[in-house]
Amino acid sequence: MSVTLKDVEHIASLAKLEFNTGELEEFTVELNKILEYVEKLNELDTENVEPLSYPVPAQNVFRDDILVESLPREKALENAPEKDEQFFKVPKVINQ
Repeated sequence: MSVTLKDVEHIASLAKLEFNTGELEEFTVELNKILEYVEKLNELDTENVEPLSYPVPAQNVFRDDILVESLPREKALENAPEKDEQFFKVPKVINQ
């Protein structure tokens, strides 16, 4: 299977990208090289290889879910540049 210039133009239009003719030709060559490399992987003999669900043996690395006291509100607001009673005061980021 090979990629044509028309295929690359179609992919670019789906991604809403614009390329000049030279760039389209370059991408066509690069994509074909990638597909050639993937085809080489199909030549490997994997008959006696067991499938892996995860390549590195790992165990549960999560910590136990232990209930702890949270930071008191006054302590959390202590170093706030601006605050309003019990809340952090931040600049408006949404225009109306």
